[in-house]
Amino acid sequence: MFNAASISSDNLNNLGNPGALDGSGASPLAGYGWTAELDELFAPFAGAGLVAARIVRVDRGQCDAVLADPETGGLRTVRADTRQVGDADMINCPCTGDWAAVDLSAGLPMPTVAALLPRSTAIIRKVAGKRSDGQVLAANVDTVVVAASLAAEPDLGRIERFLALAWESGAEPLVVLTKADLVDDADFIRADVEAAAPGVTVLVVSAETGEGMDVLRACTPGTTAVVGQSGVGKSTLTNALAGADVMAVQAARAGDQKGRHTTTTRELVPLSGGGVLIDTPGLREVGLYGGEGVALAFADIEELAEQCRFHDCNHDSEPGCAVRAALADGSLPERRMESYRKLQRENDWIASRSDARLASARLKKWKTITKTMRAAGGPVKR
Repeated sequence: MFNAASISSDNLNNLGNPGALDGSGASPLAGYGWTAELDELFAPFAGAGLVAARIVRVDRGQCDAVLADPETGGLRTVRADTRQVGDADMINCPCTGDWAAVDLSAGLPMPTVAALLPRSTAIIRKVAGKRSDGQVLAANVDTVVVAASLAAEPDLGRIERFLALAWESGAEPLVVLTKADLVDDADFIRADVEAAAPGVTVLVVSAETGEGMDVLRACTPGTTAVVGQSGVGKSTLTNALAGADVMAVQAARAGDQKGRHTTTTRELVPLSGGGVLIDTPGLREVGLYGGEGVALAFADIEELAEQCRFHDCNHDSEPGCAVRAALADGSLPERRMESYRKLQRENDWIASRSDARLASARLKKWKTITKTMRAAGGPVKR
């Protein structure tokens, strides 16, 4: 596994000025995405003697975090306890990419994450199964790379689902078709994917031959998260961009090109050309967590819907429906419309479950207040 403490002195200089703590200006964490805006947010914590850090990985109530050593001015990683900022709601729990305030003087057995800074973006999915809770996959991401392999025919519906997840995060989506060295019709396949990803750049790359990698590096200057199924080459991309074998890789199964879940944790890795990348485990189930992601991923259908005669058109049998007209003339594929409807239904379900959960929480709160007030002999007011 990658360890930020093993960065060479040459790479350390590329990640920020180690002398910054003695007044030279730039933060040692600049290479990890630290900005002047974060300086302002962190000021109260700095005044309390806490140290700024970025979470590299999280594991069972603890995390590895990279920070600027107050004594040396250089970067190092520490193991820290995250339970102080833990939450029953998995969305609010510390995750890879979070900026944290670390208390190095917390004592044994290790330092403590005292607080998390507000997130600029967050990739959130619905947890697996029938529950409607959300799970944050990565935080403070600038670009979400949706990786799909050319070794097998790309699943356009799954790519659309990942794009909805990416748009909802607040980051910029980018589709990367990997393993271009294994096919001869990459441009033909890319055209199909571009039709399913309006407004999104689609790149064809090969980490083996280097095809398209320079363009990919230019498109990922800040914090990038890579999402996709197992076996699409996410860890291989990470190694190519990092310029070193920082993530373990395995070959996909020959029969169906499915992966073997080589990556088991979300890990933040510095890139050789600048910026950082969060490699994520393959996602078998990609449940959406509501919001505007679907509307942005299907912007073409949303634009057509604005041309319908009725503003509340369901695109079924209403007269003057621009969406049905596009389906009839073939400019809008039936497959894409079915995918849109499916993801809309998921969003509606999440919204209804969330409303029910909030109503239940309010009821529980008032039952507690009522019980307390009655025990005290006082009036109960709502």
